[in-house]
Amino acid sequence: MIGYIEGPVVSKDEKSLVILTSGIGYRVFTTNETISKNGKEVAFFTHLAVRENALDLYGFESKEELSFFEMLLTIPGIGPKSALSILNMAHVDTLRSAIGSGDVGYLTKVSGIGRKTAEKIVLELRDKIGDIAKEENLSMKETGDAILALVSLGYSERDVRETLKKVGKNELSTEELIKEALKQLG
Repeated sequence: MIGYIEGPVVSKDEKSLVILTSGIGYRVFTTNETISKNGKEVAFFTHLAVRENALDLYGFESKEELSFFEMLLTIPGIGPKSALSILNMAHVDTLRSAIGSGDVGYLTKVSGIGRKTAEKIVLELRDKIGDIAKEENLSMKETGDAILALVSLGYSERDVRETLKKVGKNELSTEELIKEALKQLG
């Protein structure tokens, strides 16, 4: 139904934005990172979730995020709110790496996702995503821990991820990743 929306942001809260389009304000649920960085004008690729008592619109800045969100929805037990929580945790590339490497522990860091659900996500999506982990030289656990540490120091997750991609060409421990990233970020 609604596949794309753009317009000025007329209000926002911690989970959504209201976007004015043709005189109508659409409430669009999106990631925390998107809400925190939005400007006055936004544009989203959208997914309309139809339920018995609600029509909820979910917005994403890229088709890649939208596709990953919709892929998560194909898993039994994962609804739009859980899928959005997963996307709130990390960038799509990081999530794909975690799933491709079978890192169930990384996915259990999402609120509301237990070990069984994380295992189901890995089982269902591993073949669809491919074995991305073999292409990367970084251990998912070490990278995830480094990202969490650097974000807790106040750096944006996007900047941290980009820096770790540059730094992480060799097998490094979490501490070494953090030190190298701080040199480049600082």
